[in-house]
Amino acid sequence: MTLSFTSLGLSEARVQQLEKLGFTEPTQIQIQAIPQMLAGRDVVGQSQTGTGKTAAFSLPILERVDIKNPAVQALILTPTRELAQQVSQAIRTFTSERRLGVLTVYGGQSIDRQIQSLRKGVQVVVGTPGRVIDLLNRGDLKLDQVNFLVLDEADEMLSMGFIDDVETILKQVPSERQTAFFSATMPPTIQKLIAKFLRSPIMLTVEQPKAAPARINQVVYMVPRGWSKSRALLPILELEDPESALIFVRTRRTAAELTNQLQAAGHSVDEYHGDLNQQARERLLMRFRQHQVRWVVATDIAARGLDVDHLSHVINYDLPDSVESYIHRIGRTGRAGNGGTAISLIQPMDRRKLVLIERKVRQTLKIVPIPTRAEIEGRRLEKLQAQVREVLSGERMASFLPVVAQLSEEYDAHAIAAAALQIVYDQTRPSWLSNEAEMPLDDRQGSKPKLVKRPKPEVKSQDTEVRSPKPEGIRN
Repeated sequence: MTLSFTSLGLSEARVQQLEKLGFTEPTQIQIQAIPQMLAGRDVVGQSQTGTGKTAAFSLPILERVDIKNPAVQALILTPTRELAQQVSQAIRTFTSERRLGVLTVYGGQSIDRQIQSLRKGVQVVVGTPGRVIDLLNRGDLKLDQVNFLVLDEADEMLSMGFIDDVETILKQVPSERQTAFFSATMPPTIQKLIAKFLRSPIMLTVEQPKAAPARINQVVYMVPRGWSKSRALLPILELEDPESALIFVRTRRTAAELTNQLQAAGHSVDEYHGDLNQQARERLLMRFRQHQVRWVVATDIAARGLDVDHLSHVINYDLPDSVESYIHRIGRTGRAGNGGTAISLIQPMDRRKLVLIERKVRQTLKIVPIPTRAEIEGRRLEKLQAQVREVLSGERMASFLPVVAQLSEEYDAHAIAAAALQIVYDQTRPSWLSNEAEMPLDDRQGSKPKLVKRPKPEVKSQDTEVRSPKPEGIRN
């Protein structure tokens, strides 16, 4: 039996608003959490990004907030400014009530404007712990009427060193409140917070990691001995040609260096990490979503809250330390019913991590070698042929027919076409491809490129299906 939002206890007005947005069927975390939160119970949800947890806590809050009361009644804490913005935007879309005040607070934004908004009156505050502490210390944020407190991405709060700030905030919120924690993992520190600040919470679990790989083609490339990963990545990107990609690295320094190298190779790419100020982050995110930049090199922490619907590839330039982080990374692609590709670069020292990943995703991931020159040039010829077919179906081609007619007096038409293709091919050929040392050697190295399309890898089915795409569920 398929449940509806109405059956979960939401008001008719709320359900109608969701239907206008195209949302008709709740996700598993929403099915479990919404009735409990509407009943006033404390909730702990173990759920990954992409399962719809934002709606799971936002919808019950919106049902119970008093619009007539201008005081802050709900506080939602997030580890990053990007996630805070994402949650705030989601809450605004879930209601048609214009009198509802939702304020996003985080560092890097004018604190004076945030204070002005608080003085005018807002019912919901979404923010990062540091800025919330600043506003509390100034006396501009009052929590005495808070009835709902949500800690989103609790494990990231821990990894980013925010746990002490979170505890400070929790102590200033009235004890008679409803509290919800959502986290991908439940380390001991988070469990201690739950035991200390929640009252007989309902424990909810959504096994998203086992389902995530079902729509995702996972590819592992072995970096040749003596090669740097940046050198290995160039032929991979040339062959894969991602429409849009997140390239995960371990450090800010690596992000900057790799971005410079890819830009020098002529790629549309930018970096995204903690050293960027808020304006730079927002500009990059907008450019990425509008397809003005194809690839983004990012660290794990900075990428929290950086969700892009059209993401075709996730590339693990550096493997994460935990299997859970790997699942979280690759789950950013293959959404909304689309397929996706997850690429990982590994070195011999990474084999143990690979075994742990394979156990988690219940697949044996095939390790493939770095693409050869013949494969790359064959792929480039294939793309060029497709471009020619597209031009042949257009009208602008007619402008060049007199040129061809004139050349035909001296040369064969096939030779003219081949010469034109050679000009285009040579002009677009990456400079690094001309360097023999940049390409791996194999028995095809000296062979001519061939127009052979690579078969699409078969994606193995999993025991658990990926959650239904929009509009059947909310993924915020």
